[in-house]
Amino acid sequence: MNHLQRDCIRIPESQFAYIGPTYVQSELVAWDIAKKISKDIPGVQHINSPPFTVKYPNGSKLLLVGSDNPDSLRGLALWGAGFDEYPQQPSNIFSEIISKALADHLGYAIFFGTPKGKNEFHRIYANALNNPDWTVIFKTIDDLLANEEGETINNLRVALEDDKRLVAQGLMTQEEFDQEWYCSFEAAIKGAYYANQLAQARKDGRIKVVPYDPALKVHTVSDLGVGPKFATGFYQRIGTELHMIDFWEGSEKDGLPQFAKVLQTKPYVYGKHFAPHDIKATEISTGKTRLDTAKELGISFEEVPSLGVDAGIEKGRLMFARLWVNEKTCQTWLDYIAQYRQEWDDNRGMFLEKPYHDFTSHAADVQRYAALVEEQFKNEDDYTPYKQKDPDPVSIYQGI
Repeated sequence: MNHLQRDCIRIPESQFAYIGPTYVQSELVAWDIAKKISKDIPGVQHINSPPFTVKYPNGSKLLLVGSDNPDSLRGLALWGAGFDEYPQQPSNIFSEIISKALADHLGYAIFFGTPKGKNEFHRIYANALNNPDWTVIFKTIDDLLANEEGETINNLRVALEDDKRLVAQGLMTQEEFDQEWYCSFEAAIKGAYYANQLAQARKDGRIKVVPYDPALKVHTVSDLGVGPKFATGFYQRIGTELHMIDFWEGSEKDGLPQFAKVLQTKPYVYGKHFAPHDIKATEISTGKTRLDTAKELGISFEEVPSLGVDAGIEKGRLMFARLWVNEKTCQTWLDYIAQYRQEWDDNRGMFLEKPYHDFTSHAADVQRYAALVEEQFKNEDDYTPYKQKDPDPVSIYQGI
């Protein structure tokens, strides 16, 4: 926050943004800090309405925004941005939106937070280590205790010892301890539905470059929505193996027309297309079902059977044992599936028996739906062979 404020003061008429995982989090975490560090600047204004803004006397602004609605950030002009808890943010927030907002003024981006497994944040960190254009600061609790002083550091020293006792008592896992205090990228996200399955797939070498086989049909499974809520997995079956060769997620206001274009631009020979049962719901604006709209665009969807979320997730877990994933084209899906988790109830101190709904949900729904229809992923066309009582050899050959 201090870094962003210094540049607001240094560059007149500029605009910088603090970006949290949600708008509510940005307000709760950063607004009091923003007011505190700026209160002694003569002429400063604190605008207590969305977006919460610190306005400086030179015309510059510091905005507090969230990435829970990425499209609302399109069109911003920014000189710099800081992403807080970046592992909890959609992977397209920077590449599709904020990088464009920074382009006009050659602005900078800061990515910071606590690791949450090996996702987009880990890839940025690994890239930065080998790139002189980046600045990397990696600090564990040992670094802070050795090099800093003050009340907060003293409190952290006590809290560290408290957590060590929680680990010894079995009330905190060693992975959780290492993740929070020592910035470990190895720890799985607590409550993640597919953590063990992903770990096993990586151990087995089933997450790697998985090429498209032109001799086999490609089947798609979609979670229908608008923009990032539209997610599709592309699958091929080879014997008992299921290969996820591609993944597509919509952007901005993408829908069925954009999906139809995506299908046309890819080199695949398609088998079946699957979508959830709500594809038969009638849209008020058109009076048509999405199934009808898709048919007009040349897509014949088949309906995924309706099954409870919990039962569907369990089928998704079982399917993972046969699943190979192309890490090159499905990296976003891998990031999201790793973070798909149970909802936590702070008041009751326990996980609820339902998923936490956020940007990871739609990719996870693809896994759940695919597990319900995978037996229909076939490479042969369904047909009824022609038969007659006394066929001659030529007719048999032609029938084949």
